[in-house]
Amino acid sequence: MTYLIFFLVSAALSAAITPAIIIFARRWRVLDLPSQPRKNHPKPTPLLGGLAVYLSFLIALTAYLQFGNPDYSIVPVKFFVGIIFGGLTLIIGGILDDKLNLPPKILWLFPAIASLIIVWSGIGVGITQISNPFGSPININHNFQFSIFNFQLPVILVWLWMMGMIFTTKLLDGLDGLCGGIGLIGSLTMFALSLTSKVNQPITASIAIIFAGCLLGFLFYNFNPASIFLGESGSTLIGFILGVLAIILGAKIATALLVMGIPILDVAWAIARRIFYHRSPFAGDRQHLHFRLLDVGLSQRQAVLALYAISAIFGAVAVSLQSMGKLIALVVLVFVMLIMAIMVVILYKRKHPHIPDLFDYAELTDNEKAGKISK
Repeated sequence: MTYLIFFLVSAALSAAITPAIIIFARRWRVLDLPSQPRKNHPKPTPLLGGLAVYLSFLIALTAYLQFGNPDYSIVPVKFFVGIIFGGLTLIIGGILDDKLNLPPKILWLFPAIASLIIVWSGIGVGITQISNPFGSPININHNFQFSIFNFQLPVILVWLWMMGMIFTTKLLDGLDGLCGGIGLIGSLTMFALSLTSKVNQPITASIAIIFAGCLLGFLFYNFNPASIFLGESGSTLIGFILGVLAIILGAKIATALLVMGIPILDVAWAIARRIFYHRSPFAGDRQHLHFRLLDVGLSQRQAVLALYAISAIFGAVAVSLQSMGKLIALVVLVFVMLIMAIMVVILYKRKHPHIPDLFDYAELTDNEKAGKISK
């Protein structure tokens, strides 16, 4: 009942705050203009959705810390400070980007600083080993000397993990409700995992269910047709919170990978493709899987719901399986991604036979595209 109350309160807060953020974004002209081919919305749409999610999360989390009687022996106060200020860093960077359209070489600094704040707070730094489905746990308690600096391996891994999760959800945010919905599913998965007898962490369950409520309240305005977008701040905040929850739960990396598996594989492919074409790995395009689902004839809602279903299925699998089972599920997930990619290619070729190369087409100039179509 306590979890349900916090879930409903955080959802109500988010649903109440979001309309005010919409008005604020319109007044200050913080809008996403449909000026690029990869934009799917027909009219200027407010950004700053991440601010609504963060404010509702901050208020609900503060109420929980005040009245929820959390066990600080499991999650120290310093952890909460790291979560709050790390999230605030992403919100500040996101607002600046939504308003000023910052270049990628500057924009990556905010996720980097937010991840460093998590390292500073001590989240995950005490992890000395990770589970091994094939035998004994793998020891990661090593130090690396670089010039006058001494780095611990857990510190490096935590920072890299946080950066990876932040950029996964950042690049996932391409369709109405997609990133927020996947984040909601991920939060509910972490909540369910926290309540299992093996984990049994009520404080982590509370954080997860509060964040899930905030995302649900926001999705009332963000699902297609969206009245507001997450923006840079919201898309990065979701990966940030999910990354933190996975670490606090005891390095439940496999669980996060299963829930976010399709987006992670899609992002990995997108980054590799952009590097191959000598483009910035952080530049946007229409090559992501969710855009390709639109290209083969699915509506925005159909594409988003299909990706919801995959994440929910693998999230449920992650909660119910042990290490070896999760490894097998990850292998299955890779095959699912490959099958989906092959099916998209086949359907796209049938729908657009005049375009010879599905994956090269988005990298061409407008004149080159016109030439291919005329042929």
